[in-house]
Amino acid sequence: MRVYALMLVFAAQLAAADPQQLALVIKAQSDYDRVELAPKPQLADTGNCVQSQVAALSVSAPEEMALLHFRKGYCELAGAVITGNNRDFQIAAADFDRAIEEWPARMRKPAKKQAPEPVSSGLRVLPWIARLHAWTDDSIRAAARNDLSAALDVPSCTSNVMPAMQCEQMMEAGRQWLGWIALRSNNLDEATKRFAGAQETGWTDWTEGKSLFRQGKYADSVAAYNRAIAKWKVLSSFRLGPVPEMPMMLADLGGAQILAGDVKSAIVTLDGSIRGDSSNAQAYFLRARAKEIAGQRDDALGDYNLASRTAFANAKDLASGEAHLYRGISMYRRKDFARAEDEFASALNFEIAEPLRADASGWRNMAAAANGSCASAKELVDRALPTVSPYFPKAEAREVAAHCSASAQARAGAL
Repeated sequence: MRVYALMLVFAAQLAAADPQQLALVIKAQSDYDRVELAPKPQLADTGNCVQSQVAALSVSAPEEMALLHFRKGYCELAGAVITGNNRDFQIAAADFDRAIEEWPARMRKPAKKQAPEPVSSGLRVLPWIARLHAWTDDSIRAAARNDLSAALDVPSCTSNVMPAMQCEQMMEAGRQWLGWIALRSNNLDEATKRFAGAQETGWTDWTEGKSLFRQGKYADSVAAYNRAIAKWKVLSSFRLGPVPEMPMMLADLGGAQILAGDVKSAIVTLDGSIRGDSSNAQAYFLRARAKEIAGQRDDALGDYNLASRTAFANAKDLASGEAHLYRGISMYRRKDFARAEDEFASALNFEIAEPLRADASGWRNMAAAANGSCASAKELVDRALPTVSPYFPKAEAREVAAHCSASAQARAGAL
């Protein structure tokens, strides 16, 4: 182990000077090895490792600082993965940043005209792995995508800060995070590329399921989603790569089951999604849709109301296009078409995701057509239906439009 050999050299230099310093260096190495070599590190070991790196830092030469900050950060990261504490992830990221800052000092007297040693790619990806575990906002994802890509596109695993095998493991975790970022952006081609070496993690199956769903192959999508979830259930809970948000994944699976025609399974799946995260308004909406198809009208109305209230609770200043959409659907199902049309118009006036915007437009036209506006019926068929999501009741919309047209013709004939 090249890192261990380096520390032995350093320890030999200390041996003649201070036995206490030597003991600190050896303990720091031993405590780090206990964490790094464990398939599933223990929280007590990660804490001991952090403390021993701090002690070693207090007596170490400048050329050892990068190594010790890396090891301290790694043990902090391992502890944070166990506890899920966002603050601990940020502390780990700060130590990795410090290790990168201290990198030039690793060569006290470089040979003349010797090129500087490139920072290990394994080290370069670690600050972003820590941050992505803690935060998922757009700015962090964008910065992480840029820096992770730069580290992985020109890889370097030759330094003695970590063994080549560990460096490659860190890089693979970085690739998986890039795949996860691509999934969040619905860039399935990029996600497939980044997850290519992660067959056992479930992410490849999940990406395949997303692709099949996009193609309208809903039964095949359900099968791929189930393969991914089965793998996630048996994987170790200690992962540096992205961890699936199971309530969200179950909501996606439930939606695919609805479209595959298995509403009974969809309701069970969506029950599990809501138990895991009761703040996901879309899960309530999908369960309402499944119950509606199953003929459970009153229960469906209750879930549409829950979807609207949950979306309002998640919104800033009660401005939620999503919430108005769900409330409008509930009113439409009560045949209060005029108020439903107003709610759908409100949905379009607030911030709303693009797929939901298309649905809101379709529902508004359908409510107007149900209320007798045949101009809206034509707009519904000609412009709205081609853009709506697969959850929109297209067959029903065509029936509403046809009924409006037939009624208008009957009135004209009578006149």
